[in-house]
Amino acid sequence: MQRQRILIVEDSPTMRQLLVFALRRLAGVDIVEAQDGMDGLRKLSSDHFDLALIDINMPVMDGLKLIGLMRGEDELREVPVVVITTEGAEQDRERALRLGANAYLTKPIQANRVLAVVRGLLKRD
Repeated sequence: MQRQRILIVEDSPTMRQLLVFALRRLAGVDIVEAQDGMDGLRKLSSDHFDLALIDINMPVMDGLKLIGLMRGEDELREVPVVVITTEGAEQDRERALRLGANAYLTKPIQANRVLAVVRGLLKRD
């Protein structure tokens, strides 16, 4: 099976570390980190990813703007996006899903929940 690449776009180093730790439990994945939306966009534009985990509240470019840009690009339109955020309000969730997010998880995150969502989007058993 070909290795799958996951991009984590999150400004908190602690949160990135937590996500990396959880995702390492999946076999055959390469994990790349970006510290804000601009960094994430640069990495997405220059490489292939099978999935992106994106925080909403970040400096430079927030996650919603990044998702909007991704969905406007032919080569990024199909990349599944999981939003990971502290924003639990229903309107935030609806806005993210309307912009094209595939899943929406609120912090504090549970590793098992993240893994279940990621497995589903990467079509793994």
